[in-house]
Amino acid sequence: MSDNIIQLNEDLIKHDLKDLVRSSVEESRRYMNMEHLSKPEKELLSDIIAG
Repeated sequence: MSDNIIQLNEDLIKHDLKDLVRSSVEESRRYMNMEHLSKPEKELLSDIIAG
């Protein structure tokens, strides 16, 4: 049996996760503001983001 031990830094993980979510939301907002999207496409994307 392997005796590998990993240690997780919860604060670092939370910070990185917040950054990832923030960048994903910003990217989605930029996509929503693109003129090529129809109103139904924008509404669908808004619903997906809202959960």
